Amino acid sequence: MYKKENLLFIILGGFFITNALIAEFIAVKIFSLEQTLGFDPVSMTLFGESGLAFNLTVGVLLWPVVFIMTDIINEYYGKKGVRLLSFLVVGLISYAFLMVFLAIKVVPAGFWLEQNADITPDINTAFERIFGQGLWIIIGSICAFLIGQLADVTVFQFLRKVTGSSKIWLRATGSTLVSQLIDSYVVLFIAFYIGPPVGRKWTLVMVFAIGTMSYFYKFFMAVVLTPLIYLFHAIIDAYLGKERAQNLMEIAAGNTTSKD
Repeated sequence: MYKKENLLFIILGGFFITNALIAEFIAVKIFSLEQTLGFDPVSMTLFGESGLAFNLTVGVLLWPVVFIMTDIINEYYGKKGVRLLSFLVVGLISYAFLMVFLAIKVVPAGFWLEQNADITPDINTAFERIFGQGLWIIIGSICAFLIGQLADVTVFQFLRKVTGSSKIWLRATGSTLVSQLIDSYVVLFIAFYIGPPVGRKWTLVMVFAIGTMSYFYKFFMAVVLTPLIYLFHAIIDAYLGKERAQNLMEIAAGNTTSKD
């Protein structure tokens, strides 16, 4: 029979990994936040770049959830728990993209193309366009995720030492804001400034302008979703029991050792 602490880690880790993987694969679609909400697109100017709007990758819908899960896991399982899952996610994302690459390369069956002949230009090309993200986008996304996660866990634990067990909102939201700030620029810098050949590279101004628009959204979502941290705490405390949950948090913070 699993101990409650171990089962909880499996559940949180599974949800964390699943959301990260889904976010990577749906990120190929760009959506208009304003039009989705029923508004006309804004037209902002940042760093000299004009006509900027909230055109975001669909992956941003899930990344705030990933960072919330990071903070919950950090709270109860500490740096080691978050780092273990972060490196595991990087490995699984890399494996998943390798499998997608192989899936793209295999020759499609003729009857499959004929059955979907209504799709233009053809279903195999559509498959490649949807799942075949560029190599540098994949590298940028993985690097941004890992750097952001390591920054999140470091800032979280620093604020945990400063605030003790109080001010959950400060360490959770504060660490998320820092990590997502890094994530917003690193992915664009690698994917569109370092990686592409000359002539297709973005300028640094474009990287900062578009990254800032993305961060505006992430900042807002991090603040709005802060109450979920307290909801998760309440659910976990009820599941483990207040004393058991508190002991787990103290171990995670390095203030005591396991009683088992």
